[in-house]
Amino acid sequence: MTITMAESPILELAPFKSLDNGELAARIEAVRAAWGSRLVILGHHYQQDEVIAHSDLRGDSFQLSRLAADSGDCRVIVFCGVHFMAETADILANRPEKLAARDGGRVTVILPDLAAGCSMADMAAIEQVEAAWEDLGEIIDTADITPVTYINSAASLKAFCGRHGGIVCTSSNAKAVLQWAFQRTRRVLFFPDQHLGRNTALRMGVPVEQMPVWNPYEPELGGNTEEAIRAARVLLWQGHCSVHQVFRPEHVHQFRERIPGVRIIVHPECMREVVDLADEFGSTYKIVQTIEQAPPGSKWAIGTELHLVNRLKKAHPDQEIHFLSPVLCMCATMYRIDLAHLCWSLENLAAGRHVNVIEVDAETSRWALVALERMLQVT
Repeated sequence: MTITMAESPILELAPFKSLDNGELAARIEAVRAAWGSRLVILGHHYQQDEVIAHSDLRGDSFQLSRLAADSGDCRVIVFCGVHFMAETADILANRPEKLAARDGGRVTVILPDLAAGCSMADMAAIEQVEAAWEDLGEIIDTADITPVTYINSAASLKAFCGRHGGIVCTSSNAKAVLQWAFQRTRRVLFFPDQHLGRNTALRMGVPVEQMPVWNPYEPELGGNTEEAIRAARVLLWQGHCSVHQVFRPEHVHQFRERIPGVRIIVHPECMREVVDLADEFGSTYKIVQTIEQAPPGSKWAIGTELHLVNRLKKAHPDQEIHFLSPVLCMCATMYRIDLAHLCWSLENLAAGRHVNVIEVDAETSRWALVALERMLQVT
C-alpha cells in the first residue's frame, strides 16, 4: 500500500493560479536559491517547457529517481512527473543503506499535484494482478512464470514482482530483463503495457501466437483458452499508453509519401504495426540521443509525447523534425503539473509545511526494492 500524505497547507493553492508565469518563476527560483543542494527538482521529459526550465535534473522516470537518490545533500525531492515516478524516487532515496548514511533521516518526496497519475499504470490494479496469478495457478505452475512489471506501474505491482521472483524493466532494458526471466522460467507475465512486451519479445524470436493478451475484465482466464495459456511464453496484460496509442501505420505512410528521405523513430509503447514500419524505435533516452547525434539536414518524424518532440525541434533547428501524428496528443496527467502547483508546493516547503508527500509503506517498499535491485543487476 502507498501512503499519500497531504498536510493542510500553510498557503492555499488558489491565489497562485492567478499569478502570471513571470512572477511564479521568480518565486520558484527564490526557494531554489534558499534551499540550494538540499532541494532537487526533477523534470520528466514530457513536462511543459516552463516547468522543465526550473528542474535540476531532467530525463526519464527511473534515470531521474536514481540520480536524485544518489545525491548526498538532497533532503527534499520535488518530482515534476506522475505518481508512480514519485513512488520510485521515495523507494530508492530511502532504501536502507541511504537511511543509514543519513542517520535515519528520510528524503521527503513531493508531487506538486496529486492528480498527476498515469492511465497506463492504472490499467493494472494490484487486486487484478493477484487474481490473474491465482487463475493462472489453476492451469499452469506459477513457479514457472516470472512476473515482469514495467517501471510505469504502481509500487504495489513492483512489490508483487519482488515477492514472486520477478523484476522491473524500463523501455531501455526490456530485452535484457526478458532474457534474465527466460533463464529462470519458461513463461513471463508482462504488465501493464502490452506493446512494450510484444515489441520486445517479437525481436527475441517469440512468435506472436505464444503471446496471448490477458484482459482483466474477462471472467475466464483473461479471455483466453486453457490451451493458449499452456502454450504461452509471454502473457501480455491488456494495458497501453494513451499517448503512444494515437500513432497509426497510416501516419508513417503519409510522412514517407510527403517527405522523401524522412526517417521514422518511435517509442516501443507504440503498437506493433507502427514499430514494424519505423526505421528505429527505442526509449525516450534513445530518441533524444538519436536526434542529438543526427547530422544537420536530417528529416525526422517522431512518435512520442508532443512536449518532448517540440523541445527537440527547438533544440535542433538544423534538422527537420515533425510530430508523427496529425492529432496533437500530449500526456494529460503530466500536463497537470504547472508553475502554479510547483510554486505552491515549494513555498509551503519554505514555510515549514510539506504538502503532497508521497511515501511508500515499509513492506511495499521492501519488496519493490527487491524487484528494482534485480533490474539493476541485469543492466
